[in-house]
Amino acid sequence: MFFYIYTVIAFILYILAIPFLVILTFKQKYRSSIPARFFLYKNTPLKANGIWFHVCSFGEAKAIKPLIDKIPKDSIRITTTTQTGKSLIETYTKKSRYLPFEVLLFGWIKPQKALVVMEAEFWYLMFAIAKAKGAKTILINARMSDRSYPKYLKMRWFYKQLFKYVDEVFAQSDIDKSRLESLGATNIKVVGNIKLADTPKPTKQLKKPAGLIVCGASTHPNEEELILKAFTKLKAQQPNAKLILVPRHPERFDEVFNLSLEFAYTHNYSIQRYSKTPQIASDIVVVDMLGELINLYTISDIVILGGAFEPIGGHNAIEPAYFGCKIISGEHYFNQKDMFEAIDGITICSKEKLSDTLLNYQNLPDSSIRYQTDIDAILKSLEIIS
Repeated sequence: MFFYIYTVIAFILYILAIPFLVILTFKQKYRSSIPARFFLYKNTPLKANGIWFHVCSFGEAKAIKPLIDKIPKDSIRITTTTQTGKSLIETYTKKSRYLPFEVLLFGWIKPQKALVVMEAEFWYLMFAIAKAKGAKTILINARMSDRSYPKYLKMRWFYKQLFKYVDEVFAQSDIDKSRLESLGATNIKVVGNIKLADTPKPTKQLKKPAGLIVCGASTHPNEEELILKAFTKLKAQQPNAKLILVPRHPERFDEVFNLSLEFAYTHNYSIQRYSKTPQIASDIVVVDMLGELINLYTISDIVILGGAFEPIGGHNAIEPAYFGCKIISGEHYFNQKDMFEAIDGITICSKEKLSDTLLNYQNLPDSSIRYQTDIDAILKSLEIIS
């Protein structure tokens, strides 16, 4: 009964949303994703009888790479919900698609050997239909942050229905396991965060310029201005210092460059767009390209990790830690607690203290990774380890 009621409500909401979806289609951010997800434009079904991975965004698409590398290429199918995620999964396999909205999945989903869903992509009909068509359904890297768990608890009645269609769960921690069990999940194994399983591999070798290199990584609104102001004080003491700014979302590249340009003009700094000059040749470098952070970490002395100076939840610190950078994070890293615990040397400070913390960089510890995750349990579940 729940299945039918949910489907009817989802269908009604879909019909009501169509005018708004059409309007959103004109925005650059959604120009390819909305037509594909909500109208199946150029979005043919995945080939049957494979191992279907579903991820949300660019970061999650990167995180599944160690699993993808262990699976026969002909078996891989991948879906995502974001434009940045799609740009990456297309490099893994041609059998990559946007995930259609739920009520469009009935005819779109073909029988697969397994459905492997990353973290908290809780699409009820995706699990239900995939399982009904014979797929083993697996949730990997499952987590419940302190911030989000109370919200999930309020919807416990819904998640108990959803987890009826999930065969196996691989959680990041014992706390996550306990919280998932309270929502109705069963057959849970704790394996750690799979983002710790991969060894970052630079795609190019950059020449490190003279002076102190500060990287503002995966930044969000308000964080760029905060970092620019802190950098100004540092540069007064270290004239050769250079700042690399890497916005999290590509639709903000122009916005961040214009902000930085005004800032550079005011302080008489040189500035460049990385897409036009792919080297660190100016006082401020705005990186308006995807997939460059790993390369930039190899030459960075200090990484100011975005997403935590505003209440966003923080971002992946594994990559800068692998290269031993000094890492500064804000206090709002609630989505990354398990990952931060796996790293030594992260300095946490409030946004009001960022300038003082950066000025004190010589006393900051170098970061390092304490342990990595073994993904063999997941691979064995997929029956591809001999």
